[in-house]
Amino acid sequence: MQKGILFILSGFAGSGKGTIVKELLKRYDNYALSVSATTRAPRPGERDGREYFFKTKEEFEAMISADELLEHAQYVGNYYGTPKKYVEEVLNSGKDVILEIEQQGGFQIKEKCPDALLVFVMPPSVKEIYNRLKKRGTEDEETIMKRMKQGSKEAEVIAGYDYLIINDDLDKCVENIHATVQCAKFATGRNADLINDVITGFGDFLKGNV
Repeated sequence: MQKGILFILSGFAGSGKGTIVKELLKRYDNYALSVSATTRAPRPGERDGREYFFKTKEEFEAMISADELLEHAQYVGNYYGTPKKYVEEVLNSGKDVILEIEQQGGFQIKEKCPDALLVFVMPPSVKEIYNRLKKRGTEDEETIMKRMKQGSKEAEVIAGYDYLIINDDLDKCVENIHATVQCAKFATGRNADLINDVITGFGDFLKGNV
């Protein structure tokens, strides 16, 4: 069984990342969503190991010290991070693990897992990014402009990602992302065992052992 791919999805606010992830999970059976660890309290209906792995501050900091996280950060007084063991178990089962995360966390993971696949998704234009944020109707103009300024900073490091995919049509975008992940499985770096088998096979054949 081929090991799954750790697939990191990032994008500007309003790029549709959450919807894309839901569609990938619904349409294809080879994906699993990474479950993060956090020190925030569970919300009504949330269950440990499903929405998050809920940890105390002491437990989380012990995980940091033991290098048990692929990445971690603090947000509004709480820790959030990606447990290394959980991701490895799912990848070894053959599933492709989706991690929807911002750029800083994505690059942290790429350093620890060079074979992770980094995909950045965005609307077709900067104007469309603004339009989608406006259409949400959940934030005032000042907050939207803060997001746009943050987006301008994020744009400067898109080139560090492996692929850039435009989300103009949801169906097409989801299909393109799925195709990208599937094609990555044919990379020579992910098929070292097969290559070694071929080399050994030629050696055996030329020696008359086949």
